[in-house]
Amino acid sequence: MAPKSSLVIVESPSKAKTIGKYLGDGYQVKACMGHLRDLPKSTIGVDIENDFEPEYIPIRGKEAVIRDLKKSADSSPVVYLATDPDREGEAISWHLKYLLNIPDEKAQRVTFNEITRKVVTESIQNPREIDQDLVDAQQARRLLDRIVGYKISPVMWKKIRRGLSAGRVQSVATRMVDDRDREIGQFQPQEYWTLDTLLQNAEGEAFKASYHGIGGKKTELKSEDDVLAVQKAVENVPFTVASVKRTGKQRSPAPPFTTSTLQQDASYKLNMTPRRTMSIAQQLYEGIELTGEGAVGLITYMRTDSLRISAEAQRDAASFIAKQYGSNYCPEKPRQFKSKGNAQDAHEAIRPSNVFLTPDKIRGDLTPDQYRLYSLIWHRFLASQMENAVYDNLAVVIEAGEHGFRASASKLKFPGYLAAYDDNREDAAPEAKKTLPELREGENVALKGFEPAQHFTQPPAHYTEATLIRAMEEQGIGRPSTYAPTISTILDRRYVKKEGKYLYITNLGESVTRWMKRYFENIEDTGFTAHMEQQLDDVEEGKVAWKNVLRGFYEGFEQQIENALGGEREHIEPVVSDEVCPVCGKNLVERDGKFGTFLGCPGFPECTFTMPLVEVMPGRCPKCGGRLLKRSGISKNNKQYIYYCCEFNNPRAENRCDLSTWDVPTAQDCPECGHTMFKKSGKGRMTPFCINESCKNFLPEEKRGYRKKTESGEETPAKPKTKTASKTASSKKPATKKPAAKKAAAAKSAGKKPAARKTKEKAE
Repeated sequence: MAPKSSLVIVESPSKAKTIGKYLGDGYQVKACMGHLRDLPKSTIGVDIENDFEPEYIPIRGKEAVIRDLKKSADSSPVVYLATDPDREGEAISWHLKYLLNIPDEKAQRVTFNEITRKVVTESIQNPREIDQDLVDAQQARRLLDRIVGYKISPVMWKKIRRGLSAGRVQSVATRMVDDRDREIGQFQPQEYWTLDTLLQNAEGEAFKASYHGIGGKKTELKSEDDVLAVQKAVENVPFTVASVKRTGKQRSPAPPFTTSTLQQDASYKLNMTPRRTMSIAQQLYEGIELTGEGAVGLITYMRTDSLRISAEAQRDAASFIAKQYGSNYCPEKPRQFKSKGNAQDAHEAIRPSNVFLTPDKIRGDLTPDQYRLYSLIWHRFLASQMENAVYDNLAVVIEAGEHGFRASASKLKFPGYLAAYDDNREDAAPEAKKTLPELREGENVALKGFEPAQHFTQPPAHYTEATLIRAMEEQGIGRPSTYAPTISTILDRRYVKKEGKYLYITNLGESVTRWMKRYFENIEDTGFTAHMEQQLDDVEEGKVAWKNVLRGFYEGFEQQIENALGGEREHIEPVVSDEVCPVCGKNLVERDGKFGTFLGCPGFPECTFTMPLVEVMPGRCPKCGGRLLKRSGISKNNKQYIYYCCEFNNPRAENRCDLSTWDVPTAQDCPECGHTMFKKSGKGRMTPFCINESCKNFLPEEKRGYRKKTESGEETPAKPKTKTASKTASSKKPATKKPAAKKAAAAKSAGKKPAARKTKEKAE
């Protein structure tokens, strides 16, 4: 048993609370709030001439945390450095050891793959030394990124535009989006046809068979003439069932989640961004307050590329599956999944810490997003430890002369893992919903008609956040901890824009990528970046010295900088809109500002007219039939907000319309009056409603689901702060009453000092 004064340092207060509950009074658990020491922001912080020696300094604003931890560390005989179990966490522990001046004999490194009582107590009893190879790998990555950013970005300011930045991974991710958009733009569709025949057996049961080819070989139908030739050849020929094959097909479950597959599925199934997914996963890992149990860590560590599952977790899963579904749903041996060749395999796959804590059992203690993500992780893990799904497949070959047609169907015989989780994978049986009548070999079937269809090959889809992460993982670009930050960075820098769920390169992104390819081709090259990631992995494994990686990268880099400085400026082609400047008559162009993109006159500085960026919404104005536009505005406290209005809600419009609302236009029309229907603003699916007061389907504002706080602080349904078709609208948010101001005034009149006013930070 460690002395009472033993100190445990973790990264976050929520994790400190959970671990403190498990360790009890014998330990004091404190949070360092992430990094306390880093490279300076004002300079590059890397002495390149002195063999890439880094300059680390305490982070400004963390002085109080450092003093508190230093005091506790000095008075503790043992200091357990319990930061996250990855490269970043190892580096934080290393920085803490030196910053707090903890002697080697006092510093003990512990890691928690999951925050449960068993794992926490076992880890504390089995500490280790700081893994210097892990620290060096993180140092190499940090210094590489610093050198790239601090050397290239100033050149970009001179040659492209101020405020831009380059990054070793972000530049490659931007190029990937640019390459995909170019591929789509250059795509030439190719025509092809399919031919289905409508057939009927002797019992009068109808079914379809698709054209396959001639003599058993696949034949492409490239034009309508090809289709007509086949139809003419078989229309007077008997159709005979050549073969009927029944086979059993098994479908295996997907493995448990890694970081990238979790981000992909959460995007696809839950509509969560990678950043949001990792934020919620962090909360589930660090601990959630459960009724009757206190803080409990619900999932294992969420930054991993491994598919490994512990034997104990497999035994618990088998026990749960046998009890919940039956022993026939358990495979004979626990499933093992092989990780990819470039996986670090440092941690288990993402799984629930306790499979017996079902999502429904703890739903009342979770937020909606926490419940949805935990449910996804829980069901995926459980399914990965279940039996295969079994299908009865039926394949029929029908011949008409030398031409062949095929029909197939599949019927689920045993659900297996599908009883717990339907992963909707691409290898799912497409014939599962099709049925075929009983057919016998040699049986003739009657031709009842043809269903020809023209098709064109389609270009690859634009990247989504999920598919870009998958592509980065497949090409070895970045690591689990970098996927979400990389995508957030290229969106924040406006190199890439997101419309709906798809990512598109911007004019700025095209210009930056073009310039980077011209002067820094190696950094822009996906193969080179993947090779650098492999070198960092080699550093982690102790195969390569971390400074050798930096030396190899920097060789020739200075010459590239000089070439870029001596090169020509890169011109950014502005995006021209359809909106016309009312002052000088020129078409407005898109510009970037502090609060995002806006429209400005290309005649600047002679003409200074600007207006919010316009996005045309579905539907029509219920007052005048004009277009509905999405606009942005700035509130009195410098917050950006979104509202919707008629295109003629403009002082310069000849036929002024006063429609302006917070409610979101939809593509649906009211079945009663035919006007466009709206829905409540916010996340999630909302039921559309009609805002036409003369319609019997009209929904008053106070019934649309918005809430406001009363003076007592309670939230009650109330009239939203909107102005609809029946009221004159303004582009500014109406002022709201501030109960805090009234309380301060009352306190002042009573001779009391008013309480400090609290502000709310906007949630992500």
